Amino acid sequence: MNVIDLPSRQSAHSPVRGDVDRLERDGYLILENVLTPSQVRQLVQELEPWLRTTPRCEGDFYGWKTTRVGGLLSKAPSVQHLVLEPRILAIAEALLSAQCDCIQLNLTQATRVHPGERAQAPHRDEEMWPADKQGMEWLLNVMWAVDDFTEENGATRIWPGSHLSELDRNVDPKNAIAAAMPAGSALLFLGSLTHGAGANRSLAARTGVIVSYCLGWLKTYENQFLAYPRDVARCFPERLQRLLGYQMHRPNLGGWEGQDPIRYLDDDRTPSPHIDALTPEIAEQLRALYQEQESAGG
Repeated sequence: MNVIDLPSRQSAHSPVRGDVDRLERDGYLILENVLTPSQVRQLVQELEPWLRTTPRCEGDFYGWKTTRVGGLLSKAPSVQHLVLEPRILAIAEALLSAQCDCIQLNLTQATRVHPGERAQAPHRDEEMWPADKQGMEWLLNVMWAVDDFTEENGATRIWPGSHLSELDRNVDPKNAIAAAMPAGSALLFLGSLTHGAGANRSLAARTGVIVSYCLGWLKTYENQFLAYPRDVARCFPERLQRLLGYQMHRPNLGGWEGQDPIRYLDDDRTPSPHIDALTPEIAEQLRALYQEQESAGG
């Protein structure tokens, strides 16, 4: 297995369109040193109590020597910054928004791969949705390095270009690349890219935080309304509330009492009329239909 090549690494000033082009071409992109050392230390401090007290996973997919913790927006508030990081959020919207009215947060999850953990089976996260994608991208993953990621300590394995072909669970490990990167960096990869956590052959655990974004009309991996009920979600910034699903996806999907569900977080929740939330195209079609009917009737 090789360490990731330098051309796939980008500076902090690369334009979003170029980032998306590289993702669509290679299936992955590394942004180095997005977080400052002090931001990484704060993140470590917030995550550590949860990672220490959470039992290790049980299963051939999640691993037997791996710890996973979800619902991080309230458990480790620094993760809010990761979710809303401007460049990465812009990349997610540029990549996905052509297929939906708005994107949403799919999950936040801390992963700690302990020494002796074997390599995770090759997989694609889009497998959560058993449907024909028809060439669309449904998901963007971001693996944030909390520790330095190395080949020895289990850095994420990726198969560059695999998003352009059918999933092969027996893909050749020699074609995989170890996404080595310093703490504070971010690996972005498509939901259609074959990947998996690497084997940890070191003497220390390595920790990362996964943030992923998906199309607004898909069911998310993490049930955000259970992870962040009303009294928790109402304390978040509005942009974050909407990413969690407190927003209407046109046409008329995911509403509350016929209203934008952001209203559910308000103190005033008196009954109100149902209000259309239509795409401009559908709204124009309905206007034209009724105009035609009125003309014919007149």
